[in-house]
Amino acid sequence: MNQQYPSALLEKAVGEFAKLPGIGRKTAMRLVLHLLRQDTETVEAFGNAMITLKHEVKYCKVCHNISDSDVCCICSNPARDTSVVCVVENIRDVMAVENTQQFRGLYHVLGGVISPMDGIGPSDLQIDSLVERVKAGGIREVILALSSTMEGDTTNFYIFRKLSGFDVKLTVIARGISIGDELEYTDEVTLGRSIVNRIVFTGNV
Repeated sequence: MNQQYPSALLEKAVGEFAKLPGIGRKTAMRLVLHLLRQDTETVEAFGNAMITLKHEVKYCKVCHNISDSDVCCICSNPARDTSVVCVVENIRDVMAVENTQQFRGLYHVLGGVISPMDGIGPSDLQIDSLVERVKAGGIREVILALSSTMEGDTTNFYIFRKLSGFDVKLTVIARGISIGDELEYTDEVTLGRSIVNRIVFTGNV
């Protein structure tokens, strides 16, 4: 049975919120009604924050992390170890690793993993730019910190092959993370230990 709405405006707003991942129509309704109870200034600030984010946010030209400037605050931090690069799937993974406070190197955000079923190939990811970073020199270790899924393993192996001709150490985070788990859902202690206890990647899954 379709939900009956007393207002077409309400229905439209609920429909937009329901498009967000993990948000069903009941949750969307609660969020919309919550916003309706706020004063106009609060709701406008919420809307303007989203619009400003969309129009003004940048992606770091070095690591592809989200940023307010052309080079993110991690890449531009002189205290970071520029010789070690941690390869992650997405921006949320950068935040997860940072929260462990166990890693002081730089990052490289792929923007996903190789997944033929979803039509995602190597050319759809930031793999070539990773190769270029290694080719430019100064990087002694690349840490592969992708989820331990079939897609993650496939991407690890592809990167391993692409970097096999360079004098760079390839390591993978320790498999303390359950198969299929994503980094962002792993507790900080487990993730931190898996980074500290990383092992050399030999190309074997």
